[in-house]
Amino acid sequence: MGYTDQRFDVNLSILFTELPLLERPAAAAAAGFTAVELWWPWIDTATPEQSELDALKKALEDAGTQLVGLNFYAGQLPGPDRGAVSVPGEESDRFKANIDVAADFAASVDCKALNALYGNRVEGVDPEVQDALALENLVLAARAADRVGAILLIETLNKPESPLYPLVSAPSAIEVVDKVNEATGLGNAKFLLDIYHLAMNGEDVSAVIAEYAAKTGHVQIADMPGRGAPGTGELPLEQLLDELRKAGYDGWVGLEYKAADAAASFEWLAAEARPAR
Repeated sequence: MGYTDQRFDVNLSILFTELPLLERPAAAAAAGFTAVELWWPWIDTATPEQSELDALKKALEDAGTQLVGLNFYAGQLPGPDRGAVSVPGEESDRFKANIDVAADFAASVDCKALNALYGNRVEGVDPEVQDALALENLVLAARAADRVGAILLIETLNKPESPLYPLVSAPSAIEVVDKVNEATGLGNAKFLLDIYHLAMNGEDVSAVIAEYAAKTGHVQIADMPGRGAPGTGELPLEQLLDELRKAGYDGWVGLEYKAADAAASFEWLAAEARPAR
């Protein structure tokens, strides 16, 4: 048990960021990993040129890395934004324009999970209006994900770092997951269980795992405080991942932590446990 029986992937939007995007898959591979995930890589556009998509596909393939998770367009992330699905006007329009672009790219690299960040509350806009827009957009995203054989992920963030983001508890995200599945009948909306965010919110992570493992489609980890590598903080990450495994979760665990030197930050994980199984 422990770390050695998990399926880890490296988040290339938070690790190896000192390198250009197209060099990061090879860096992850050099560190021993064969699976990676990404936030939407093109912050300034929801609809990049096909040549840019092709270049990323080639970089992933040349490195021998499998993309296992991809965010839909989420605005300025990293930055002030936390997604676009519930943000009226241009951001919602960009999200809609991105849905098929992201889904088709995921299909081209056999990526089976697409994450749609909900978006911040907007001053002066009725939260119910935002929630209705979000559901409309998430239904479109779920259908597009289903078209390419993928799941749609809904993520809880944490209130201290994302004070305007409304999904800052596991139940709040699960409620959205259930609403999307009810609206589509597809059952492919799942919970993105980020242990760091849950812990930052003061939730009982073990209780969340016990209650929602069956609805969980992807897991991400970082230690707390500091959002560093496992072992840099106080979270019993190895124990929590064991609990997930015992609760029936056998999917990917994304390494979404900060490290000044990504390659050196993996010392907590034995080399033989890094390639995806």
